[in-house]
Amino acid sequence: MKRKRFGKFGGRYVPETLIPVLLELEKAYSFFKKDPNFKRELNYYLREYAGRPTPLYYAERLSSYLGRGRIYLKREDLLHTGAHKINNTLGQALLARKMGKKRVIAETGAGQHGVATATVAAMFGLSCDIYMGEEDIERQRLNVFRMKLLGASVIPVSSGSRTLKDAINEALRDWVTHPKDTFYLIGSVVGPHPYPLMVRDFQSVIGRETKKQILRKEGRLPDVILACVGGGSNAMGIFYPFRGEARLVGVEAAGKGLETDKHAATLARGEEGVLHGAYSYVLQDSSGQIKPTHSVSAGLDYPGVGPEHAFFKEKGIAEYVTVEDDEALEAFKLLSEKEGIIPALESAHALAYLLKMRRELEKDSLVVVNLSGRGDKDVEMVEGILE
Repeated sequence: MKRKRFGKFGGRYVPETLIPVLLELEKAYSFFKKDPNFKRELNYYLREYAGRPTPLYYAERLSSYLGRGRIYLKREDLLHTGAHKINNTLGQALLARKMGKKRVIAETGAGQHGVATATVAAMFGLSCDIYMGEEDIERQRLNVFRMKLLGASVIPVSSGSRTLKDAINEALRDWVTHPKDTFYLIGSVVGPHPYPLMVRDFQSVIGRETKKQILRKEGRLPDVILACVGGGSNAMGIFYPFRGEARLVGVEAAGKGLETDKHAATLARGEEGVLHGAYSYVLQDSSGQIKPTHSVSAGLDYPGVGPEHAFFKEKGIAEYVTVEDDEALEAFKLLSEKEGIIPALESAHALAYLLKMRRELEKDSLVVVNLSGRGDKDVEMVEGILE
Protein backbone atom coordinates (compact mmCIF):
# COMPACT_ATOMS: atom_id res chain seq x y z
CA MET A 1 0.00 0.00 0.00
CA LYS A 2 1.68 3.20 -1.18
CA ARG A 3 1.25 6.53 0.59
CA LYS A 4 -1.14 5.00 3.11
CA ARG A 5 -3.56 4.18 0.30
CA PHE A 6 -5.10 1.26 -1.58
CA GLY A 7 -4.22 2.42 -5.07
CA LYS A 8 -5.79 5.88 -5.22
CA PHE A 9 -8.26 5.15 -2.41
CA GLY A 10 -7.86 5.83 1.31
CA GLY A 11 -5.58 8.52 2.70
CA ARG A 12 -6.14 11.01 5.50
CA TYR A 13 -8.60 13.86 4.95
CA VAL A 14 -9.00 15.21 8.48
CA PRO A 15 -8.55 18.47 10.43
CA GLU A 16 -4.93 19.31 11.28
CA THR A 17 -5.70 18.70 14.96
CA LEU A 18 -6.08 14.99 14.26
CA ILE A 19 -2.89 14.45 12.23
CA PRO A 20 -0.62 14.04 15.31
CA VAL A 21 -3.20 11.69 16.88
CA LEU A 22 -3.35 9.55 13.73
CA LEU A 23 0.45 9.49 13.48
CA GLU A 24 0.62 8.37 17.13
CA LEU A 25 -1.94 5.64 16.40
CA GLU A 26 -0.12 4.50 13.25
CA LYS A 27 3.18 4.30 15.13
CA ALA A 28 1.63 2.36 18.02
CA TYR A 29 -0.21 -0.07 15.73
CA SER A 30 2.90 -0.66 13.59
CA PHE A 31 4.79 -1.59 16.75
CA PHE A 32 2.20 -3.68 18.58
CA LYS A 33 0.99 -5.71 15.61
CA LYS A 34 4.49 -7.24 15.48
CA ASP A 35 4.79 -7.60 19.25
CA PRO A 36 4.51 -11.28 20.33
CA ASN A 37 3.05 -10.32 23.71
CA PHE A 38 0.30 -8.19 22.11
CA LYS A 39 -0.59 -11.00 19.70
CA ARG A 40 -0.59 -13.56 22.49
CA GLU A 41 -2.86 -11.38 24.64
CA LEU A 42 -5.26 -10.64 21.78
CA ASN A 43 -5.48 -14.32 20.82
CA TYR A 44 -6.21 -15.16 24.45
CA TYR A 45 -9.17 -12.74 24.57
CA LEU A 46 -10.46 -13.84 21.15
CA ARG A 47 -10.42 -17.45 22.30
CA GLU A 48 -11.39 -17.30 25.97
CA TYR A 49 -13.63 -14.22 26.00
CA ALA A 50 -15.11 -13.87 22.51
CA GLY A 51 -15.42 -17.56 21.65
CA ARG A 52 -13.13 -18.11 18.67
CA PRO A 53 -12.78 -20.10 16.53
CA THR A 54 -16.35 -19.88 15.27
CA PRO A 55 -17.78 -22.96 13.47
CA LEU A 56 -17.97 -23.33 9.70
CA TYR A 57 -21.37 -25.00 9.53
CA TYR A 58 -22.61 -27.09 6.60
CA ALA A 59 -26.19 -25.91 6.03
CA GLU A 60 -27.61 -29.21 4.79
CA ARG A 61 -31.29 -28.22 4.62
CA LEU A 62 -30.52 -24.89 2.95
CA SER A 63 -28.28 -26.69 0.43
CA SER A 64 -31.05 -29.18 -0.27
CA TYR A 65 -33.57 -26.35 -0.71
CA LEU A 66 -31.32 -24.63 -3.26
CA GLY A 67 -30.78 -27.92 -5.10
CA ARG A 68 -27.24 -26.95 -6.11
CA GLY A 69 -24.00 -26.50 -4.29
CA ARG A 70 -22.83 -27.18 -0.75
CA ILE A 71 -23.53 -24.14 1.41
CA TYR A 72 -21.43 -23.37 4.48
CA LEU A 73 -22.13 -20.63 7.01
CA LYS A 74 -19.27 -18.96 8.87
CA ARG A 75 -20.95 -18.59 12.26
CA GLU A 76 -19.78 -15.14 13.47
CA ASP A 77 -23.25 -14.86 14.99
CA LEU A 78 -22.08 -17.24 17.74
CA LEU A 79 -19.46 -14.83 19.06
CA HIS A 80 -19.90 -13.04 22.39
CA THR A 81 -22.20 -9.99 21.76
CA GLY A 82 -23.68 -11.69 18.68
CA ALA A 83 -21.60 -10.45 15.75
CA HIS A 84 -18.15 -10.16 14.19
CA LYS A 85 -17.68 -6.67 15.67
CA ILE A 86 -15.94 -7.94 18.82
CA ASN A 87 -12.94 -9.17 16.77
CA ASN A 88 -12.11 -5.54 16.06
CA THR A 89 -13.18 -3.96 19.35
CA LEU A 90 -10.97 -6.35 21.32
CA GLY A 91 -8.00 -5.49 19.12
CA GLN A 92 -8.51 -1.73 19.27
CA ALA A 93 -9.37 -1.63 22.99
CA LEU A 94 -6.25 -3.62 23.80
CA LEU A 95 -4.26 -1.16 21.67
CA ALA A 96 -5.91 1.79 23.44
CA ARG A 97 -4.90 0.34 26.81
CA LYS A 98 -1.31 -0.17 25.61
CA MET A 99 -1.28 3.50 24.49
CA GLY A 100 -2.45 4.65 27.93
CA LYS A 101 -5.86 5.93 26.80
CA LYS A 102 -8.56 6.02 29.47
CA ARG A 103 -11.61 6.77 27.31
CA VAL A 104 -13.00 5.24 24.14
CA ILE A 105 -15.66 6.67 21.85
CA ALA A 106 -17.44 4.93 19.02
CA GLU A 107 -20.24 5.28 16.49
CA THR A 108 -22.87 2.65 15.84
CA GLY A 109 -25.74 2.01 13.42
CA ALA A 110 -27.28 -1.38 14.11
CA GLY A 111 -25.88 -1.15 17.63
CA GLN A 112 -23.70 -4.25 17.34
CA HIS A 113 -20.46 -2.25 17.21
CA GLY A 114 -21.72 -0.10 20.07
CA VAL A 115 -22.48 -3.17 22.18
CA ALA A 116 -19.11 -4.74 21.33
CA THR A 117 -17.31 -1.49 22.23
CA ALA A 118 -19.23 -1.10 25.50
CA THR A 119 -18.45 -4.74 26.29
CA VAL A 120 -14.68 -4.47 25.90
CA ALA A 121 -14.64 -1.07 27.61
CA ALA A 122 -16.32 -2.65 30.64
CA MET A 123 -13.90 -5.58 30.55
CA PHE A 124 -10.80 -3.33 30.29
CA GLY A 125 -12.12 -0.64 32.68
CA LEU A 126 -12.33 2.17 30.11
CA SER A 127 -14.79 5.06 30.05
CA CYS A 128 -17.08 4.70 27.01
CA ASP A 129 -19.34 7.06 25.01
CA ILE A 130 -21.32 5.77 22.01
CA TYR A 131 -22.81 8.05 19.34
CA MET A 132 -25.97 6.74 17.67
CA GLY A 133 -28.50 8.34 15.32
CA GLU A 134 -31.98 8.87 16.72
CA GLU A 135 -33.56 6.79 13.96
CA ASP A 136 -31.23 3.88 14.74
CA ILE A 137 -31.96 4.27 18.47
CA GLU A 138 -35.65 3.77 17.67
CA ARG A 139 -35.16 0.66 15.56
CA GLN A 140 -32.47 -0.89 17.79
CA ARG A 141 -33.84 -0.27 21.29
CA LEU A 142 -32.63 -3.60 22.63
CA ASN A 143 -29.01 -2.82 21.74
CA VAL A 144 -29.32 0.67 23.24
CA PHE A 145 -30.36 -0.87 26.56
CA ARG A 146 -27.53 -3.39 26.35
CA MET A 147 -24.97 -0.59 25.89
CA LYS A 148 -26.34 1.29 28.89
CA LEU A 149 -26.39 -1.90 30.96
CA LEU A 150 -22.70 -2.35 30.13
CA GLY A 151 -21.93 1.09 31.56
CA ALA A 152 -21.64 3.12 28.35
CA SER A 153 -23.27 6.48 27.70
CA VAL A 154 -25.38 6.44 24.53
CA ILE A 155 -25.43 9.90 22.96
CA PRO A 156 -28.36 10.47 20.53
CA VAL A 157 -27.57 12.26 17.25
CA SER A 158 -30.43 14.35 15.85
CA SER A 159 -28.64 15.97 12.88
CA GLY A 160 -28.95 14.99 9.22
CA SER A 161 -30.59 11.66 8.51
CA ARG A 162 -30.10 10.67 12.19
CA THR A 163 -28.32 7.42 11.19
CA LEU A 164 -24.78 6.01 11.06
CA LYS A 165 -23.26 8.76 8.89
CA ASP A 166 -24.31 11.43 11.38
CA ALA A 167 -23.14 9.36 14.36
CA ILE A 168 -19.67 9.21 12.78
CA ASN A 169 -19.72 12.99 12.22
CA GLU A 170 -20.42 13.60 15.92
CA ALA A 171 -17.81 11.08 17.06
CA LEU A 172 -15.21 12.83 14.90
CA ARG A 173 -16.15 16.20 16.43
CA ASP A 174 -15.69 14.70 19.89
CA TRP A 175 -12.28 13.30 18.91
CA VAL A 176 -11.12 16.67 17.57
CA THR A 177 -12.05 18.21 20.93
CA HIS A 178 -10.40 15.51 23.09
CA PRO A 179 -7.48 14.15 21.07
CA LYS A 180 -5.05 13.41 23.91
CA ASP A 181 -7.00 11.16 26.28
CA THR A 182 -9.56 9.66 23.88
CA PHE A 183 -9.27 6.67 21.55
CA TYR A 184 -11.77 6.64 18.66
CA LEU A 185 -12.73 2.99 18.15
CA ILE A 186 -13.99 2.94 14.55
CA GLY A 187 -16.24 0.00 13.76
CA SER A 188 -15.58 -0.67 10.09
CA VAL A 189 -12.89 -0.53 7.41
CA VAL A 190 -13.62 3.19 6.90
CA GLY A 191 -12.09 6.44 8.11
CA PRO A 192 -8.58 7.88 7.75
CA HIS A 193 -5.43 5.76 7.64
CA PRO A 194 -4.55 3.57 9.57
CA TYR A 195 -8.16 2.56 10.44
CA PRO A 196 -9.10 0.69 7.21
CA LEU A 197 -5.86 -1.29 7.41
CA MET A 198 -6.11 -1.89 11.17
CA VAL A 199 -9.76 -3.00 11.18
CA ARG A 200 -9.13 -5.29 8.21
CA ASP A 201 -6.22 -6.91 10.04
CA PHE A 202 -8.30 -7.51 13.18
CA GLN A 203 -11.21 -8.94 11.15
CA SER A 204 -9.05 -11.14 8.89
CA VAL A 205 -9.20 -13.82 11.58
CA ILE A 206 -12.56 -14.71 9.97
CA GLY A 207 -11.01 -15.57 6.61
CA ARG A 208 -7.95 -17.29 8.08
CA GLU A 209 -10.15 -19.61 10.14
CA THR A 210 -12.50 -20.25 7.21
CA LYS A 211 -9.60 -21.27 4.98
CA LYS A 212 -8.33 -23.86 7.48
CA GLN A 213 -11.84 -25.16 8.19
CA ILE A 214 -12.96 -25.59 4.57
CA LEU A 215 -9.71 -27.36 3.65
CA ARG A 216 -10.22 -29.73 6.58
CA LYS A 217 -13.89 -30.38 5.69
CA GLU A 218 -13.77 -30.44 1.88
CA GLY A 219 -10.10 -30.70 0.95
CA ARG A 220 -10.28 -27.61 -1.26
CA LEU A 221 -11.03 -23.90 -1.19
CA PRO A 222 -14.56 -22.56 -1.80
CA ASP A 223 -15.71 -21.47 -5.25
CA VAL A 224 -17.71 -18.49 -3.94
CA ILE A 225 -17.63 -16.40 -0.77
CA LEU A 226 -20.58 -14.10 -0.01
CA ALA A 227 -20.73 -11.29 2.55
CA CYS A 228 -22.84 -8.18 3.07
CA VAL A 229 -21.20 -4.77 2.63
CA GLY A 230 -22.06 -1.55 4.46
CA GLY A 231 -18.78 -0.04 5.58
CA GLY A 232 -17.46 -3.49 4.81
CA SER A 233 -15.56 -4.95 7.80
CA ASN A 234 -17.12 -8.42 7.87
CA ALA A 235 -16.70 -8.73 4.10
CA MET A 236 -13.08 -7.57 4.11
CA GLY A 237 -12.40 -9.85 7.07
CA ILE A 238 -13.39 -12.96 5.12
CA PHE A 239 -12.34 -11.70 1.65
CA TYR A 240 -8.77 -10.62 2.39
CA PRO A 241 -7.22 -14.06 3.06
CA PHE A 242 -8.98 -15.44 -0.06
CA ARG A 243 -8.10 -12.70 -2.55
CA GLY A 244 -7.19 -14.32 -5.88
CA GLU A 245 -8.29 -17.76 -4.63
CA ALA A 246 -12.11 -17.62 -4.78
CA ARG A 247 -14.93 -15.62 -6.33
CA LEU A 248 -15.61 -12.88 -3.77
CA VAL A 249 -19.10 -11.32 -3.83
CA GLY A 250 -20.01 -8.32 -1.68
CA VAL A 251 -23.73 -7.60 -1.29
CA GLU A 252 -24.93 -4.03 -0.78
CA ALA A 253 -28.35 -2.79 0.33
CA ALA A 254 -30.58 -1.76 -2.58
CA GLY A 255 -33.32 -0.73 -0.11
CA LYS A 256 -36.51 0.14 -1.95
CA GLY A 257 -34.75 -0.15 -5.31
CA LEU A 258 -31.78 1.34 -7.15
CA GLU A 259 -34.12 3.45 -9.28
CA THR A 260 -35.25 5.25 -6.11
CA ASP A 261 -33.27 7.42 -3.69
CA LYS A 262 -34.01 4.93 -0.92
CA HIS A 263 -30.98 2.66 -1.03
CA ALA A 264 -27.44 2.39 0.35
CA ALA A 265 -25.67 0.83 -2.65
CA THR A 266 -22.49 2.91 -2.63
CA LEU A 267 -20.35 0.80 -4.95
CA ALA A 268 -23.27 0.23 -7.36
CA ARG A 269 -24.48 3.83 -7.56
CA GLY A 270 -21.88 6.00 -5.83
CA GLU A 271 -19.09 8.17 -7.20
CA GLU A 272 -15.55 8.79 -6.04
CA GLY A 273 -15.30 11.29 -3.21
CA VAL A 274 -14.24 11.92 0.38
CA LEU A 275 -16.25 10.88 3.43
CA HIS A 276 -15.16 10.59 7.05
CA GLY A 277 -11.48 11.07 6.32
CA ALA A 278 -10.96 8.74 3.35
CA TYR A 279 -11.21 8.84 -0.45
CA SER A 280 -13.54 6.09 -1.66
CA TYR A 281 -16.96 5.68 -3.29
CA VAL A 282 -19.68 7.91 -1.83
CA LEU A 283 -23.39 8.46 -2.46
CA GLN A 284 -23.49 12.18 -3.29
CA ASP A 285 -25.49 14.64 -5.37
CA SER A 286 -24.24 16.84 -8.22
CA SER A 287 -23.09 19.44 -5.68
CA GLY A 288 -21.04 16.89 -3.73
CA GLN A 289 -23.48 16.80 -0.82
CA ILE A 290 -23.92 13.41 0.85
CA LYS A 291 -27.23 11.80 -0.07
CA PRO A 292 -29.58 10.30 2.53
CA THR A 293 -29.64 6.51 2.44
CA HIS A 294 -32.11 3.78 3.30
CA SER A 295 -31.92 0.11 4.22
CA VAL A 296 -34.14 -2.11 6.33
CA SER A 297 -30.82 -3.04 7.95
CA ALA A 298 -29.38 -0.26 10.15
CA GLY A 299 -25.85 -1.65 9.79
CA LEU A 300 -25.88 -1.24 5.99
CA ASP A 301 -27.50 2.21 6.06
CA TYR A 302 -24.30 4.15 5.21
CA PRO A 303 -23.46 6.38 2.19
CA GLY A 304 -19.81 5.34 1.96
CA VAL A 305 -17.71 2.18 1.84
CA GLY A 306 -14.24 1.16 2.97
CA PRO A 307 -11.50 2.34 0.56
CA GLU A 308 -10.07 -1.17 0.17
CA HIS A 309 -13.43 -2.33 -1.18
CA ALA A 310 -13.26 0.49 -3.74
CA PHE A 311 -9.80 -0.81 -4.66
CA PHE A 312 -11.07 -4.40 -4.87
CA LYS A 313 -13.84 -3.26 -7.21
CA GLU A 314 -11.49 -1.27 -9.44
CA LYS A 315 -9.01 -4.15 -9.70
CA GLY A 316 -11.66 -6.87 -10.13
CA ILE A 317 -10.54 -8.68 -6.97
CA ALA A 318 -14.17 -8.78 -5.79
CA GLU A 319 -17.54 -8.09 -7.39
CA TYR A 320 -20.32 -6.10 -5.76
CA VAL A 321 -24.05 -6.70 -6.21
CA THR A 322 -27.26 -5.51 -4.55
CA VAL A 323 -30.31 -6.89 -2.74
CA GLU A 324 -33.55 -5.06 -1.91
CA ASP A 325 -35.28 -4.92 1.49
CA ASP A 326 -38.01 -7.40 0.54
CA GLU A 327 -35.47 -9.94 -0.70
CA ALA A 328 -33.46 -9.64 2.53
CA LEU A 329 -36.61 -10.16 4.61
CA GLU A 330 -37.45 -13.32 2.66
CA ALA A 331 -33.94 -14.67 3.27
CA PHE A 332 -34.26 -13.74 6.95
CA LYS A 333 -37.36 -15.94 7.20
CA LEU A 334 -35.95 -18.72 5.04
CA LEU A 335 -32.81 -19.35 7.10
CA SER A 336 -34.84 -19.22 10.28
CA GLU A 337 -37.23 -21.87 8.97
CA LYS A 338 -34.73 -24.12 7.19
CA GLU A 339 -31.82 -24.10 9.63
CA GLY A 340 -33.16 -22.79 12.94
CA ILE A 341 -30.76 -19.84 12.67
CA ILE A 342 -32.15 -16.30 12.82
CA PRO A 343 -29.65 -14.10 10.95
CA ALA A 344 -29.02 -10.40 11.34
CA LEU A 345 -30.75 -8.39 8.60
CA GLU A 346 -27.28 -7.38 7.40
CA SER A 347 -26.28 -11.03 6.89
CA ALA A 348 -29.68 -11.74 5.33
CA HIS A 349 -28.62 -9.60 2.36
CA ALA A 350 -25.79 -12.03 1.59
CA LEU A 351 -28.17 -14.97 1.96
CA ALA A 352 -30.68 -13.29 -0.35
CA TYR A 353 -28.08 -12.97 -3.10
CA LEU A 354 -27.26 -16.66 -2.67
CA LEU A 355 -30.89 -17.39 -3.57
CA LYS A 356 -30.64 -15.13 -6.64
CA MET A 357 -27.44 -16.78 -7.91
CA ARG A 358 -28.43 -20.43 -7.38
CA ARG A 359 -28.84 -21.08 -11.12
CA GLU A 360 -25.18 -20.14 -11.60
CA LEU A 361 -24.05 -22.83 -9.17
CA GLU A 362 -22.86 -26.29 -10.17
CA LYS A 363 -24.01 -29.33 -8.25
CA ASP A 364 -20.68 -29.56 -6.41
CA SER A 365 -20.03 -25.80 -5.99
CA LEU A 366 -18.67 -24.87 -2.58
CA VAL A 367 -20.15 -21.64 -1.21
CA VAL A 368 -19.36 -19.90 2.06
CA VAL A 369 -21.70 -17.20 3.40
CA ASN A 370 -20.32 -15.03 6.18
CA LEU A 371 -23.10 -15.01 8.76
CA SER A 372 -21.81 -11.82 10.35
CA GLY A 373 -24.38 -11.52 13.13
CA ARG A 374 -27.48 -12.95 14.74
CA GLY A 375 -30.96 -11.53 14.33
CA ASP A 376 -32.12 -11.05 17.93
CA LYS A 377 -31.73 -7.28 17.54
CA ASP A 378 -33.95 -7.27 14.43
CA VAL A 379 -36.81 -9.57 15.46
CA GLU A 380 -39.05 -6.88 16.97
CA MET A 381 -38.67 -4.62 13.92
CA VAL A 382 -39.20 -7.47 11.44
CA GLU A 383 -42.34 -8.48 13.32
CA GLY A 384 -43.69 -4.95 12.85
CA ILE A 385 -42.85 -4.95 9.11
CA LEU A 386 -44.36 -8.38 8.43
CA GLU A 387 -47.54 -7.54 10.33
